[in-house]
Amino acid sequence: MNGFKKVSDVSTQGLPGEADSGESFAAASGGSWVSRTVVFLMVIVVLVVLASAASQWKKGVVVRGFVLDGASSISDREFLSRLNAFKGRNLQNLDTKELKKKIMTIPYLRDAEIGKELNGIVRIKVFERQPVALAVLDGQIMALDGDGFLLPVGVRHGVPLLKISGITRLNIAENGLRQLDRRDVALIRDFLEVLSQTEYARLFIGELHLAGNNMTWCLTAQSPSRFIVGNDGNYKEKLKKFEIFWQKVVSKKGFDFYETVDLRFRERIFTRDTLPPVVLQSVSL
Repeated sequence: MNGFKKVSDVSTQGLPGEADSGESFAAASGGSWVSRTVVFLMVIVVLVVLASAASQWKKGVVVRGFVLDGASSISDREFLSRLNAFKGRNLQNLDTKELKKKIMTIPYLRDAEIGKELNGIVRIKVFERQPVALAVLDGQIMALDGDGFLLPVGVRHGVPLLKISGITRLNIAENGLRQLDRRDVALIRDFLEVLSQTEYARLFIGELHLAGNNMTWCLTAQSPSRFIVGNDGNYKEKLKKFEIFWQKVVSKKGFDFYETVDLRFRERIFTRDTLPPVVLQSVSL
């Protein structure tokens, strides 16, 4: 091969650039890792400084005031006047449990949620007790909520409420309020729920009188007759019989004709006249 060499014979060792490029890449990678580490450490330092500054700032924030949400039965001024002792306290160290204990002495309140805001405002969201009936007790009228707690009658309610009389069993709850016995509360709840779903009975019945021996009875505003509904439930059937009896009998006999109308028995109503002689009568439906 005169004057020619095979290409394969030409050695690639010592070609310029190959070793240098590897060394440059390693140097660049190392430099990049160092840079990222430095940036990361700087970010950590900044965050620590900011956290420390924020912590110091929070320690200097005091309670400037209170914002009340959800109250209707008590004025904001009357409510917030109870919290004046907490103004000026360090916001971060404010004991929300202590504050809640202070406001839960208000009889209208069922619960409260307390939140702190960074501007020194404490926001209080209250949940009030809702009256479901009026309790007649020792000649006084009080509001009665769904848990059986007795409340001042000044608590607001939007509709006429059924009166509950004959209350004899009372307990003192942890919040200092008087509360009806749980058995009476269950009876009242059951009766009110069924009464609210009736077509006519809810328009006439105005009072429920609690009595032992399965003798609980109710009254209407139009008649002095006692309609005995008992203590054993099944008020849907009993109030339906009340409606039928009112339409078919009371409307013809008059409001004052009967002393008692007993609705406790299945498919029958027993009555007692107000006029002598006193005779028990049975009316089939």
